[in-house]
Amino acid sequence: MALYEHVFLARQDLSQQQVDALVEQYKGVISANGGSVGRVENWGLKSLTYRVNKNRKAYYTLMDITCPPAALNEMERQMGLSEDVLRFLTIKVDAHEEGPSAMMQKREERSERGGFGDRDRGPRSFGDRDRGDRGDRPPRSFGGDTGADRGPRRPREGVEGSAE
Repeated sequence: MALYEHVFLARQDLSQQQVDALVEQYKGVISANGGSVGRVENWGLKSLTYRVNKNRKAYYTLMDITCPPAALNEMERQMGLSEDVLRFLTIKVDAHEEGPSAMMQKREERSERGGFGDRDRGPRSFGDRDRGDRGDRPPRSFGGDTGADRGPRRPREGVEGSAE
């Protein structure tokens, strides 16, 4: 039997229990057609790069599947018919990874490092410049400028409609 990694995106307005029910439904399809599902990882609700069917977020789920191609085709057919599944991707692999996937490893590393407030910021870059004292420039004045210091206004020369 062939080995696959399958990721699907479920709608943002579903609950986590409904996403788990979808996983169980698709596990049943695979096992009914002679396959098995190994590791299942719920990556949680994540923002999408662009809107898909008016959804800005989606629940991501990874499944390691060992099954014949017919079982995979049936599961993908049912996912294509489901309104709850926005997108899916299946990749044939030589061997399933041991341990957590790269997405779960990143999450664990973040929790070990601490939150964003603990981040050590290096030297300041161009966008972080000090906006305090402006040095030799006088302070700007925005209000009360009537334009009276420019003198009287003269009509333009050579322009139609000007009073001469």
